Amino acid sequence: MSLEMRNSCEKCTEELNNNSTAYICIHECTFCYECTENMNYVCPNCGGELVRRPRSGVGR
Repeated sequence: MSLEMRNSCEKCTEELNNNSTAYICIHECTFCYECTENMNYVCPNCGGELVRRPRSGVGR
């Protein structure tokens, strides 16, 4: 099972690509760094912890 790599922040709609620093919760809610920091690393949808999303290894 792989992560769904969403391409925008759910809060501010900032575009995120595979190499962007983004944060996800266990349900794969996705947020940019700035929104995550402002939300104190807590998902507003489920109350779970937001952790850094892994980056793609493609193109390195």
